Amino acid sequence: MTTAASSRTLAHPEPEEIRLDAVLHALADPMRMRIVRDLAREEGAELACSHFGLPVTKSTSTHHFRVLRESGVIRQIYRGTAKLSVLRRDDLDALFPGLLDSVLAAAAREAERLGADG
Repeated sequence: MTTAASSRTLAHPEPEEIRLDAVLHALADPMRMRIVRDLAREEGAELACSHFGLPVTKSTSTHHFRVLRESGVIRQIYRGTAKLSVLRRDDLDALFPGLLDSVLAAAAREAERLGADG
């Protein structure tokens, strides 16, 4: 592998390395939850970071995506110059059955209750 190619490869935990505490930490932040909800709505789609339109700086957005990736919640890949994200639903469902669906349902109920748009 060339240096240029390796710099475009992002580290992701293997399924056996994904820890519940890291997943829950990642999902506890409202911006990260917003990203996960968007990815869940677009089931299986690879979405560019710009798709999410987060109301934060680029460096803060990068931080949120990194936390989600390093915790095992999302997978990020490069397609050309675009960095795309996809929800690791299969891995999360296998490791923690029902967790993601429960958290997403709770987040949807909360958004409805609070009148939020996410």
